[in-house]
Amino acid sequence: MEFKDYYDILGIKPDADDKAIKGAYRKLARKYHPDVSSDDDAESKFKAVSEAYHVLKDPEKRAEYDQLRRYRQSGGGQAGPDGWQGFRQGGGEAHFDDAGAFSDFFQSIFGGGGGFSQRGGPRAGRDLEVELPLFLEDTVADTRKQIRVGDRTLNVTVPAGTGDNERIRLKGQGAPGLDGGPAGDLYLRVRLVPHPLFDVDGHDLLVTVPVAPWEAVLGAKVSVPTLSGRISLTVPANSQNGRRLRIKGKGLVGQRHTGDLYAVLKVVLPEHQDEESLALWRQLADRAGFDPRADWEKRA
Repeated sequence: MEFKDYYDILGIKPDADDKAIKGAYRKLARKYHPDVSSDDDAESKFKAVSEAYHVLKDPEKRAEYDQLRRYRQSGGGQAGPDGWQGFRQGGGEAHFDDAGAFSDFFQSIFGGGGGFSQRGGPRAGRDLEVELPLFLEDTVADTRKQIRVGDRTLNVTVPAGTGDNERIRLKGQGAPGLDGGPAGDLYLRVRLVPHPLFDVDGHDLLVTVPVAPWEAVLGAKVSVPTLSGRISLTVPANSQNGRRLRIKGKGLVGQRHTGDLYAVLKVVLPEHQDEESLALWRQLADRAGFDPRADWEKRA
């Protein structure tokens, strides 16, 4: 069985922190998402990226994987039919099975679920569970998706407002039964794909909006993206860096209510300034007579 280097798959170093892991996953998940990628291997690459992130974001799974990785690099451990020989196999359940959610390599380390009863007579098929990656934009309205389960392709309607980690049940679409038993059910576990602009906080969304210093001081109208298109946002005069402006009803759609979008202001300076601009900044500094650290010094 081929060893999978999850760090190499995400393009990060073994000592990468949680932020770097999440950032790499955000970039690659968007790149290889089957709905937008033209790459012939997009589906398999997306699964590999998702599997790597699933392991490395979990401290316990990451520690166990790192132990195996170090053991293998030192020359120990070989893959056998029951997992990695010479290495302690994980005792936990992955809660996924052979529907294609995770590779044999993952199953050999962290284990799999399921198993058939040994009783005779008709037996119901196993319930299956697979991950369904979903863009934030896909949650605004009912969305039709095609998913592959083994050698089958299913058309599924994902209801508006479906959230991260929710399950969609497809009755009778699981593993076939034995000796005339009914088929099991298929559960789709929704995983929201990280967005390059929006962060998710429950049903609320946060977006960082860059503003120039003069826009923060004087006020301005700026164009801000939402999941349903761009809107014009009023930045009040004398806005501080980090101020949150609420845009009601522009968050994620929920079963009971729709969240809000919060625009977080980030004051940014021009990267390059000529001598005339610098002279104006010096003039402003002299006329303002402002000490931004006055209260800070008193508290210290």
